[in-house]
Amino acid sequence: MSLTLSDPDKTTLRIAAYGAVTLLSAAGAASGSPHKIATNGSIALGSATGLVGHVLAKYPKHRDLNGKSVAEIADRVLPALTEAMSLLKQQAPEEADNFRSTVITAIESATHHGEPSPTVTAMINKITKALDAA
Repeated sequence: MSLTLSDPDKTTLRIAAYGAVTLLSAAGAASGSPHKIATNGSIALGSATGLVGHVLAKYPKHRDLNGKSVAEIADRVLPALTEAMSLLKQQAPEEADNFRSTVITAIESATHHGEPSPTVTAMINKITKALDAA
């Protein structure tokens, strides 16, 4: 790997990617499938390659994804998604595309067993907008 990210940058990527799955899981709690969403999404993130794959191989500290509500988690994760895309576009544009594709694959994998509920669909839209805001 020719590019080296700082530890705070790596933390941002981890919070963004795993946080996206956490948000979907929290949004899917009403439909009774949060564990399946979390498992499938995390497996997809663990399958990432390139610099993104190396960074995501380490799961963020549990406290980084905790929140008392979905809104509290979203307040941390959605800006992290935008920040991650922005820093990767500046430092390694090919990794920005890899990161976006990895997160999109994770959210698609998390919900592939059935039609997502309206709540999960709304969260997917928020995640995608945050990725594209950079």
